[in-house]
Amino acid sequence: MRKNFGAKPLSYPQPVFIIATYGEDGTPNAMNAAWGGISEMKEISICISAGHKTTANILKRKAFTVSMAEAGQVTACDYVGMVSGNKVADKFAKAGFHAIRSAFVDAPLIEELSIAVECKLIDFNPESCILRGEIVNVSVDERVLDENGKVDVTKVMPLIFDPFNNDYLKTGEKAGNAFSDGKQLK
Repeated sequence: MRKNFGAKPLSYPQPVFIIATYGEDGTPNAMNAAWGGISEMKEISICISAGHKTTANILKRKAFTVSMAEAGQVTACDYVGMVSGNKVADKFAKAGFHAIRSAFVDAPLIEELSIAVECKLIDFNPESCILRGEIVNVSVDERVLDENGKVDVTKVMPLIFDPFNNDYLKTGEKAGNAFSDGKQLK
């Protein structure tokens, strides 16, 4: 037996992205967005409405960063999704975030979040609310690397959004080997 939920944006996993920008005066801003993902080899697409301060900043600066939210920063990551930069000018600082200027794009990296995709604006469609960015760099804080220089997901503890229950969930437990386990069925 199955239960039908209708046509709704309910799927797993939904990443919890923290989009960071600089405002006109250079003040860092961040927002939480869950509807997005990699759409091409060097492209990320995110659904974000035109009314966000972040959207205005991206359109002016032509750049943004997308950090993966982490379990250790769940309160700050949730806060920047609940409060509008149009109403709270210093929400980045109130969240306890610290900005590091990206060497690749005119946007801040968030010191507290260990993985960030640095992007140049490709385009924004205000009708569909789709923002597309060209990935120009992926920045990873060394604190989450293992002895071989690879990302250790147990150190990152990225969050996913559970839209069925409005929960944040931690990821990190290995379930299998990509491009390998399926060979058993060949």
